[in-house]
Amino acid sequence: MSELELRQTTVDAEAAHDREWARRGRPRAGTVIAGAFVVLLLAATAFPAFVATQDPNAISAADAFQPPSTAHWFGTDESGRDIYSRIVAGTGTSLLIGVTATVIGLALGLLLGVLASFGGRVVDFGVGRLVEVLFAFPGLLLALLVIVVAGPGPVTATIAVGLSTAPGYARIIRGQLVSIRSSQYVEAARVLGRPPRRILIAHLLPNALLPLVVLGTLGIGQAIVWAAALSYLGLGAQPPAAEWGAMLSAGRTYLQTAWWMTVFPGLAIVGTTIATTVLGRALARRERGAR
Repeated sequence: MSELELRQTTVDAEAAHDREWARRGRPRAGTVIAGAFVVLLLAATAFPAFVATQDPNAISAADAFQPPSTAHWFGTDESGRDIYSRIVAGTGTSLLIGVTATVIGLALGLLLGVLASFGGRVVDFGVGRLVEVLFAFPGLLLALLVIVVAGPGPVTATIAVGLSTAPGYARIIRGQLVSIRSSQYVEAARVLGRPPRRILIAHLLPNALLPLVVLGTLGIGQAIVWAAALSYLGLGAQPPAAEWGAMLSAGRTYLQTAWWMTVFPGLAIVGTTIATTVLGRALARRERGAR
């Protein structure tokens, strides 16, 4: 069995498993845990003052480099600031960067996908070559090139991550629109003399909405990781901002003596990425099973 056939078999098995659990009214345990984690992230974003235990920016030289304890759940940093409270305060920033970058990537990908699928052979060829050129650069390297031109900062990093993810979205969206365009109801609309713009708005985009939501859910985790990587390199959010990547960068100097300064922000990034990916895969399997 080839790798492609093995992947398809795995997806079909997962979809059948999800349909069985849906009939029983029970979602997967991993999906429930991921959903609960995302709810905690949203609570930390909406009500950081209630979730945090201390002021995330309060400096106390006497409490510097305190290990995890009941007073400081995740320990303190070199300035005596509570790391748990800073992670809570940085949740909104990291999620905002991830969601905004994903929206930018999806919007550009949707624009390129629509142009490629409806602009004729010449436009499709041009968009395809442009996407291939962009694919020649690794995503993070493309983001670095954007930052070199526009300058560092959280806004620039968000835009850079969004631009770097757009080629992948464009290719997937184009394939989705081409597949929908060949369906019977679209052919019937063409026979009835509906203009292409109306077909696009009334038929293609609504049917591509759910796959776009699935793509966006899967892409948020990737965008958060890339934005954190840029902050870690000093090209995104700058210290003393309570942003997970910036906290990782600040803690790397003290990794041997104060491991908690790096481990807990890293776990926040990993946990968020895993949770959003699990939810995205669950949506993808449900979407495939509904076909």
